[in-house]
Amino acid sequence: MVAKNKVYSLAVSALLCAIGIILPVISPIKIILEPASFTLASHVVIFIAMFISPATAISVAFGTTIGFFLAGFPIVVVARASTHVIFALCGALILRKNPFILNKRISAFIFSFCIGLLHAVCEVIAVMPFYFGNHMSQAYYAKGFFTSIFLLVGIGTVIHSMIDFEIALFIWKIVKSNLKFHPVNGN
Repeated sequence: MVAKNKVYSLAVSALLCAIGIILPVISPIKIILEPASFTLASHVVIFIAMFISPATAISVAFGTTIGFFLAGFPIVVVARASTHVIFALCGALILRKNPFILNKRISAFIFSFCIGLLHAVCEVIAVMPFYFGNHMSQAYYAKGFFTSIFLLVGIGTVIHSMIDFEIALFIWKIVKSNLKFHPVNGN
């Protein structure tokens, strides 16, 4: 069974990476307000990977970063995407130790909010060098640090993250109920 789980995890990771790479390229809804960007369901594959295992979460987070790069997004957006490895790993490790978090609505919501905050903090930190270094378009940065960084990237990321988490959790519950055998961490 261990070998089947390893093959299963590898196959699922590859499929989620493929979706994560192609999604930013073909997504019909892309809103880019440098330094922020909002691509429809861009975090869903990362959250699903997080529900499976830490290794799957890390590989899919790297895969989605490649997707944003290949889609031609500005480097500040690619830098933000690269930070997804942090929240994906932390979330997967928490779920590995507490697999029942996703079973109750309130605990799933609290988890989603906390992961969304970590997600936002990482992205804000990734964006700050661009803001203070004057490397990017001044059209959006002219609105000031609070609006450009705190509101657009910080608060926007928490909201976007939580919406994508809900989509992922909905999909995950359907997929999980149809699995022949369960993923490595048993979520």
